[in-house]
Amino acid sequence: MALKRNVPPPVKSILDIDSKLTSVICNSVSRFLPVRSFTTYYKGLEYSCHGIVWIACWLTFIWFAWSKSLFQMQVNLLIGLFIDIFAVATIKAFVRRRRPVGNKNDQWVTIGPDVYSFPSGHVSRAFYILFYFYKLYPLNEFMVLFLCVWAVAVAFSRILLRRHHLLDVIAGGVLGYFITFVVSVIWIDQSTAEYLVSYVSDDKLEGGEYHV
Repeated sequence: MALKRNVPPPVKSILDIDSKLTSVICNSVSRFLPVRSFTTYYKGLEYSCHGIVWIACWLTFIWFAWSKSLFQMQVNLLIGLFIDIFAVATIKAFVRRRRPVGNKNDQWVTIGPDVYSFPSGHVSRAFYILFYFYKLYPLNEFMVLFLCVWAVAVAFSRILLRRHHLLDVIAGGVLGYFITFVVSVIWIDQSTAEYLVSYVSDDKLEGGEYHV
């Protein structure tokens, strides 16, 4: 039988304040934007930043776009996505903070540490993608603005769906920025990116065994 963790009083006080503040935010917003009326949109945002969805879609994008000029950007973003999933799972398994009262256990594909709340993996992923395309592979201003609105919307939706407390979301945003920094440090060059992509399909690379 697992032993109950003893939370230091100062930390417990902060968590209690965070829980109350999260409830205040949810209750206040629900007066103007009833959760039931916007659940479809919130769930859509949830799916739009799911780790499995992003990795599957990104691998598909690499396959169908298949452009050497994109390999470096694609591989580095993918590496960051894997780092994000590993980091979030590790922190959640260590912290083991329960999700807010009122959360419905209806998330799509929750595995292991996903049952815990701190930090928000959806938010860390959203802000990692935002910072990646703002700092590491800059897109035009319109696309960056779109990603910014999307990331902020994901963050708010996590609170309003009562998936996460306010601190979980803030921590997710900070983690997303940190992962961007890590990716910038380990940045994969063009030749290495092409080498890694060759494992996906050698026949598509020029000079590959089955290239025609």
